[in-house]
Amino acid sequence: MARRVGICAVAQTTYEPDKWYERFQGMALEVLESLQEQTGVDFSPGKGIGMSINVSDDIFDARTISDNGMTDVLGAHFGCEEKIAQEGIQALYYGMAAIQSGHEDVVLILGHCKESQCASRNMVTHVAFDPFYTRPVGLDFCAAAGLQAQAYADKAGITDEQLAEVVVRCHANALKNDRLPKVEAVTADQVMMSPMLADPIRQLHAYPISDGAVGMLLVAEDRVKDFTDTPVWITGVGNCMDSFFLGDRDLASNFALKQAAKRAYKRAGIDDPKIAFDVVEVSDFYAYQQPMWLEGLGICDGGTGGLAASAGTAGKAVINPSGGSLAGNPLILGGLVRAAEASLQLMGKANGHQVNNAATALAHGVMGPAGQFHSVVTLARD
Repeated sequence: MARRVGICAVAQTTYEPDKWYERFQGMALEVLESLQEQTGVDFSPGKGIGMSINVSDDIFDARTISDNGMTDVLGAHFGCEEKIAQEGIQALYYGMAAIQSGHEDVVLILGHCKESQCASRNMVTHVAFDPFYTRPVGLDFCAAAGLQAQAYADKAGITDEQLAEVVVRCHANALKNDRLPKVEAVTADQVMMSPMLADPIRQLHAYPISDGAVGMLLVAEDRVKDFTDTPVWITGVGNCMDSFFLGDRDLASNFALKQAAKRAYKRAGIDDPKIAFDVVEVSDFYAYQQPMWLEGLGICDGGTGGLAASAGTAGKAVINPSGGSLAGNPLILGGLVRAAEASLQLMGKANGHQVNNAATALAHGVMGPAGQFHSVVTLARD
């Protein structure tokens, strides 16, 4: 039986619209030093970090081989360093595989992104589309999300008022999260009167431009006690990718998310997700995604996601107590931040937004246009 993998420490910078005063390496060093302070970990051969995984993106970083500039902070000189691009939660899969295969005992994950330095985030996501058929019509992630939001609204009957409630609650939760110092409270009227981006998505329905860094330390079960008394165990993982072309997909079906969740639940031995989790952190970069993803995860029944998302709870689960991606996390770090926030909840270290007696959690990541690629991680404490 493969060794269990524990998350022994989590660290994050603040997430802000423009960290003009800080370089990538500075953000990452803040995270690394926090992880070292929490655990005493170092890069000593045989005992310390044996593998570092960088989460970054060439286009957002405006450089080829974006991890190359991070080697000092990652301890990568003459050491093992790998890279995950796009959806950051995949770094947990990579690190877990390295540990369960017996190749490593201690793995550092460190992700960074400065969305503020590109001329337009939509120009970046525009590059994800086929250059012959779909780029010429101007598609980007926001436009694709608008098409999906329309399809989901037609299917589930989600209302503009419910979406406004999602945003209002997101901002209210984020005000309790010291990692999101720039978030302000909003009213439902402000949300519904904000400018239209891609019908029916309004400006306040979309996540803001964000800069920041996040990291965690993964450790094999037999080494966990060297670093912490409060580990969080990875109990299940699953992912699935839907078709590339939007026209080949049923945008309201949640196909890829349902498959990813099914795989994670099977590995974790979960029969009923409605009662399995105390905390659920979903990557909701647009307001409509929170209810839609909750339905795809099986946290609530189809057609009831709007009620669950506006209430902030489903069954016993508290939904996005951190504020979620909608409050402001970089796109490529969304799932990794969700895993970090879920882990902090289970460690009892979520500060002002702690959920009482949280023992189980789910973290979700998404990447690609209209939810093309979904990842699910289930977590538990002893």
